[in-house]
Amino acid sequence: MERSTVKLQGFNTDTFMFDEVLKYAEEHSGQIVTINPEMIQAASKNKEFADIINNAELVVPDGIGVEIGLKILGYRVRRIAGIELGRALIDKFAGQPVAFVGAKPEIIEKAVGNLKKEVPALNTVYIQDGYFKDDERVLSELEAAQPRLVLVALGSPKQEFFINEAKKRLPGALFIGLGGSFDVWSGVVKRAPVIYQKLGLEWLYRTVKEPQRFKRIFPTLPLFILNVVKEKISGEKHA
Repeated sequence: MERSTVKLQGFNTDTFMFDEVLKYAEEHSGQIVTINPEMIQAASKNKEFADIINNAELVVPDGIGVEIGLKILGYRVRRIAGIELGRALIDKFAGQPVAFVGAKPEIIEKAVGNLKKEVPALNTVYIQDGYFKDDERVLSELEAAQPRLVLVALGSPKQEFFINEAKKRLPGALFIGLGGSFDVWSGVVKRAPVIYQKLGLEWLYRTVKEPQRFKRIFPTLPLFILNVVKEKISGEKHA
């Protein structure tokens, strides 16, 4: 199964539907990046981060901003929420060795405990909270555990940099960065109601619940859309 990508602000973005992503993930290893406007903005100012995204084995559009941006450019690509993809991967790889890295100690313990209740076949071979300073130790322990699937919640871009190093040690493993997903799986943080999810407005719900997120979302989201419009106009001029 071959990748099908388009360019958004200079970054490769896969056009797979949800089921196609799962099929591709089952057949491949490497890094899955769940890209959003904040990551694109950060990567545009950090070449190393940009290279990691463009060298990832899969880049899925996580966030309504990315879906809107792709639509502006003429691509009908649906967003794939990272938390939903991560959960589906756990089901897909049930029985195979799985590792969890990130979040607070009590959060990751609750998250894994809840997941084991939902997926009895979950074979957890490594658990490490995100409060570590010795990357080499964690990388070595991961290498020794030999997981097939590694879910990392260290926040972006830290998780992407960590995964980029880890995949060199574990060429047969599949890695995905999931931000705050562990918090939701632990039950400590409630996910937005379904209506917000369907409308792609989880970011709005979370911003209302956590006002401190406002500075992260604005002006990033409107500026991102403006830059995509400029990209569209520039492409038309050179067509």
